[in-house]
Amino acid sequence: METTGQKNNPLHGLTLENILTTLVEVYGWEDLGKAIPIKVFTHQPNISSSLKFLRKTPWARSKVEHLYLFSLRKNLLP
Repeated sequence: METTGQKNNPLHGLTLENILTTLVEVYGWEDLGKAIPIKVFTHQPNISSSLKFLRKTPWARSKVEHLYLFSLRKNLLP
């Protein structure tokens, strides 16, 4: 049974990897590191190490999700 809270959640059904991959495709690592200045985005960035960090760091994951939602609202995402 689907909860009504998830029905309108644009992140529902997306994995963190999907979100991060989309942001990297749209912004590139350099601009992503400027938007969210964390070491895994600015120094030898890659999806694997970024996912490990984001899964362990709720505040950073929240920033990534907020950037994704912002980009979605501004029609910047494919």
